[in-house]
Amino acid sequence: MAEDKKNKVGKAEIVADFAAEAKLNKKEAGELVSTLLKVIVNRLKKGENVRLIPFGAFEIRERKARKGRRPGASGDAKEIIDIPARRVPVFRPGKELKEAVK
Repeated sequence: MAEDKKNKVGKAEIVADFAAEAKLNKKEAGELVSTLLKVIVNRLKKGENVRLIPFGAFEIRERKARKGRRPGASGDAKEIIDIPARRVPVFRPGKELKEAVK
């Protein structure tokens, strides 16, 4: 099922909304949004969880190593491969966000 383009919001739209809400120009709002995202990423890189109450929390989770099948192969030729352990970012919405989109 193809997603409707009108349901997708990019950084430019977020910056425009932020500028209007905070009564800033788009350049200032863009710098603030970029800085916020950079701070969140840097904290996650350090292994820290980021909680923005009541919005939600960004966490790093460890995925264990596991076996998988090589994509694209067909039938019995699907080669079993080792998928290494890795760290992945996860977002958990807060109660207020969950209620808002219900």
